[in-house]
Amino acid sequence: MTAEESGKRPRALLITRNLPPLLGGMERLNLHLATAIAANADLDVIGPAGSASHLPDARVHEIPVNPLWRYLLRAAWSSFIVAINHRPRLVVAGSGLTAPFAWGVAKLTRGTSVVYLHGLDVIADHPVYRACWLPFIRKCDQAIANSRNTARLVERAGVRAERITVIHPGVATNGGGIESSVDFRARHHLGEGRLMLSVGRITPRKGLREFIAHALPRIIEKAPDASLVVIGDDAPHALSGRNVGGGRKLMDLAASIGMEGRVKVLGTCDDQTLQAAYQAAAVHVFPIVERPGDVEGFGMVALEAAANGLPTVAFDVGGVSDAVIEGQSGTMIKPGCYDEFADAIVGSMEMEGRAAMAEKCRVAARAFDWVEFDSKLRALLFPNTEPDGRQRGEVT
Repeated sequence: MTAEESGKRPRALLITRNLPPLLGGMERLNLHLATAIAANADLDVIGPAGSASHLPDARVHEIPVNPLWRYLLRAAWSSFIVAINHRPRLVVAGSGLTAPFAWGVAKLTRGTSVVYLHGLDVIADHPVYRACWLPFIRKCDQAIANSRNTARLVERAGVRAERITVIHPGVATNGGGIESSVDFRARHHLGEGRLMLSVGRITPRKGLREFIAHALPRIIEKAPDASLVVIGDDAPHALSGRNVGGGRKLMDLAASIGMEGRVKVLGTCDDQTLQAAYQAAAVHVFPIVERPGDVEGFGMVALEAAANGLPTVAFDVGGVSDAVIEGQSGTMIKPGCYDEFADAIVGSMEMEGRAAMAEKCRVAARAFDWVEFDSKLRALLFPNTEPDGRQRGEVT
């Protein structure tokens, strides 16, 4: 008799390199993924060092994320130990990197293997990854894609269409206590001019160098009081390696084209400061560029901006169009059209009726509330479970 048949909570395992205290969209996504699974199953998590304090409802087996080869060896061993001791029947990989372990545990326990895919998981062009990881992604019983574009990439990589489900990442839409925008400006010496905001890791895919070189001068010409504020780090834990000194390079680039003082990089910040930044800004800029072997799978920061009433101007690249609702939470621009991008930003900053636009953004974001994410995930992974965690037919 299975756990489902006996009315007991099933056992599950989540294997991921991306969880808090590491920072980023994948980390937030995997935290909610773990929380949603723990609400419906007895959960073990194999996660990075420090993640246990973020998951009080799970048994967490911590592993240092660097160096990568050691992480992979320890993740494989920990997966085997959990398989032997706890016999999970649902095994979820938080990204393609851990798909081989999820598939192996599921085979050992005669369970179900699921992998959540972010885009780069299936287009990474490293020969070892393509030879050794993609076959396991194809073998998993279910593949969850973070956007329609990722779903197309997953199918193109050889996963059968009937195994692919799109479940967008969510966003918190209930607000919370924040630092005031006035205090935020004062603390970071930002003055009273209009702010363009960029949030996220400073990697080549984010397109900030190209934006500064090709769009910022036109913006400043039309909006002399404007400046760009960048919140994010150099992605020290990213698999693609470090982009050391990326923030300094952005400010140096601005200075070299006569835009000195127009770009300020604040680094990482806590959630309250980030919300204050959204409140202080006039527009969120998302100038993603197309790069071989890299992709923006979704664009969670555009959702976060919308949830805080801030519209986004973005290039229509990768899965960004799933996160930015044209005419509601922002404007999508054809890739590479920097003059049009700049004009859209200036238009957003000068728009009348900003309160009405902010409300439209918040309404658009509500369709992506984490409650919706939890509901769709439960329907896929726990079809026989009630919303309160009981098995259907179980008497309380």
